Amino acid sequence: MWAFGLSALIVVLDQATKALIAATMSPNQSIPIAGFLLRITYIRNPSAAFGLSLGPATFYIIFSVVASLVVSYYIVKLPKRDHWPRIALAMILAGAVGNLIDRLRFGEVVDFIQVGLSERLVWPIFNVADMGVSVGVVLLMLFFLVVGEGDKEDGRLEA
Repeated sequence: MWAFGLSALIVVLDQATKALIAATMSPNQSIPIAGFLLRITYIRNPSAAFGLSLGPATFYIIFSVVASLVVSYYIVKLPKRDHWPRIALAMILAGAVGNLIDRLRFGEVVDFIQVGLSERLVWPIFNVADMGVSVGVVLLMLFFLVVGEGDKEDGRLEA
């Protein structure tokens, strides 16, 4: 199914960018691309998104596996005409798998994209997998907002 191909492509891009960063930069090294607006800053993140600590490393691994299985189930079960939610779920799946690979290999996640407006006003450092999850969730929410209750009553998006 094409959605799994999209997920695989994003995972390959995620892992390739992380490998490039790890091979060419030292931990905590930062390279300005556009001042404080965009920097490449190499860190290893043992926590969850935004540096939140939700438990031991095993928790993140189990959560990622379960989330990947649930998302995969819905990708398969969605009606064929539901392309946008399938794209969104494929992106979420890729993000979960990309960061799961890091956790299994290194015990932590490689992050390197830093955006901000000043030295003090910066977004937490993230990676391609994180972008997949974030964009996928936003696309899924937009789809549900645009589709509305009418189409859901007709059976669309039923798994």
